[in-house]
Amino acid sequence: MKKLSIIIASYNTRDITLEAVRSIIDSKPKSDFEIIIVDDGSVDGSIEVLQQLAKSNKKIKVLFNKQNLGYVRTNNRGIKKTKGRYILLLNSDTIVKEKALDNLIEFAEKHDDAGVIGSRLFNIDNSLQPSCYHFPTIKNAILEYWLGKKGLFEKYAPRGNLPSKVDAVVGAAFLITPQALKKVGMLNEKYRSYFEDIDYCRSVWKKGLKVYYLPTSEIIHHEGASFKKLAGEKDRWKKLIPSSKIYHGIIKHCIINFIIWSGQKCEKFLSKK
Repeated sequence: MKKLSIIIASYNTRDITLEAVRSIIDSKPKSDFEIIIVDDGSVDGSIEVLQQLAKSNKKIKVLFNKQNLGYVRTNNRGIKKTKGRYILLLNSDTIVKEKALDNLIEFAEKHDDAGVIGSRLFNIDNSLQPSCYHFPTIKNAILEYWLGKKGLFEKYAPRGNLPSKVDAVVGAAFLITPQALKKVGMLNEKYRSYFEDIDYCRSVWKKGLKVYYLPTSEIIHHEGASFKKLAGEKDRWKKLIPSSKIYHGIIKHCIINFIIWSGQKCEKFLSKK
């Protein structure tokens, strides 16, 4: 059995997908690994390029969806084909730094309670990119939008260089351990994209495992590049609504959005005084 299976879901991201693959190979992981690229119906010339890529390197396997299935089902298709003990879901818009993968595996092997491990992410200008979540609960909504405790509904990055237990990490660099795969399974296909990472982390905690943020695993993330084709910047928030309703349920979704809306309205009113 291989030590690590890296899954890259690609949709009309030919050039950045190639860059991600090159960065993995250039990082020279010590562990035996495979790269599984699942193309989700691209029409930008990705198919021909990826076919050649697979022929040039035995560690690379490419799967092609006949139609666009969405991020979640595309990753799950890759998971089904893995031969590795650990599974890393890696966005196509990432660049893996040296030792990033080795440090993930080393940490996972020393922590049997780990279900998901997220890497420290950087923007392309090497500034730190927030990549952890607090769970978006009704309690946290009240604390932030009615009681003024800021930051509970924003992504954040824990300080320091030590591993941290967190509620959830973003799916851009998302290591799933064999314990989590056994207890939780694959990504929840009720989602097409968005909220699937928070949902999975919530399930990991419910099953008695933990979610960790690992600063010694460093990855550059061109945030949003892999989703630009899904929606324009102005309309992207609309994509969150269906997934939010699935994650929270319709009633909790409405309650949380009312708390957010009313809190923002009140803050705006008070700022005018």
